Amino acid sequence: MSSVLRGGIAAAAALPAGGAAQETRPAAPPEFYVWRHYILRTGTQPRRLAEFMQGAALPALNRLGHTPIGAFEAVAGVPSPALFVLVPCPTLESVGTLDARLEADEEFMRAGAGYIDAAATDPAYVRQESSLLSAFPSVPRIEVPSATAGKGPRLFELRTYEAPGERAHRAKVRMFDELGEVEIFRRVGLTPVFFGRTIVGPRMPNLTYMLVHENMAARERAWDAFRTDPAWKKLAATPGYSDAEIVSNITTVYLRPAAYSQI
Repeated sequence: MSSVLRGGIAAAAALPAGGAAQETRPAAPPEFYVWRHYILRTGTQPRRLAEFMQGAALPALNRLGHTPIGAFEAVAGVPSPALFVLVPCPTLESVGTLDARLEADEEFMRAGAGYIDAAATDPAYVRQESSLLSAFPSVPRIEVPSATAGKGPRLFELRTYEAPGERAHRAKVRMFDELGEVEIFRRVGLTPVFFGRTIVGPRMPNLTYMLVHENMAARERAWDAFRTDPAWKKLAATPGYSDAEIVSNITTVYLRPAAYSQI
């Protein structure tokens, strides 16, 4: 493992993403998130993966103390069919031992046998890709939407901000986490589910966050309010924090909750 990667992971474990002193932050340390993207083929794979997640994976993860688990299906912005799974982990150690702890769970191994033992001629998915994120201190935990309990309408917006370099990346994290951008989001109706800095994954350096909306019309209203907000205009005009200086690419994916999602 390179010294840069070791340093990034160690810093994520020891300090908040913004780098501020620990005593200024919430008592509970920020979580880590395992974000998994399952690439599927049309046919039986979506149903088989859903049955595995609902009947084996989510119950086992909950037994191991990982909750809430998010499961999301693609709406737009990524090839479909696909499934995305969000697993919160309290520590880096719990991330590293996750697969081993699942394999030691007899009920999981029994309930998930059809998925786990899938034949090479009939795989359960095409590929899976994983990233590891460190939650922002200002949003240290997953925030479950109020509509989740009643299975109300939820449109999830997943946004990834790539930066041209390390200094620019840290500036964008600071802009959200310390300089008020998250607070502006909340005020104008852009409701967070999570914010995280990617510490292992593709297209680094980057940060990823998820918002929830009632529908696309509500999403458009909230973003219109954000773009015209005086506090946002002032922040975006601050030298060193313009998009041109600190953001090289933004990717947006729209998702809907799977029927068994806990988010």
